[in-house]
Amino acid sequence: MDAHHHTVPALAARGHLVMSEVELIEWGERLGADAHPQLVIALTGELGAGKTTLAQAICRGYGVIEPVTSPTYAIVHEYVAPHSPVFHIDLYRIERLEDLEQIGWNDIIASNALVIVEWPERAGKLLPAGHVPIALDYAPDRPDCRLLLAG
Repeated sequence: MDAHHHTVPALAARGHLVMSEVELIEWGERLGADAHPQLVIALTGELGAGKTTLAQAICRGYGVIEPVTSPTYAIVHEYVAPHSPVFHIDLYRIERLEDLEQIGWNDIIASNALVIVEWPERAGKLLPAGHVPIALDYAPDRPDCRLLLAG
């Protein structure tokens, strides 16, 4: 079975799909339910595009029962789940690759965990090659929906 079969929504093979917030959350929960550690999910998109909403849904699907909040200021939040820890990382405030050492990036990426990274482009070459890229964007002419690009 393809390890990342669940990352591409039905009807959107290697493409994009316009989703309402409810559909995005449902998809994120299914992704979380299908996820297995050692997996890095990289969420890109503009401010307010829904990265944290999707991360919350993924965590809920993975079995995290505590509230999942944005790690913008803390940079890293760790959650307990039945299969493994979950690290939710927000690199928005990271300015240099060297700053990743201070948050324990190498240890987190190497751990047997689900890792969800917002603003992964700031990790540059330190983002693992096998990560699952997911991009969110505003849907043209549909302010209540998001454009999802996965896989």
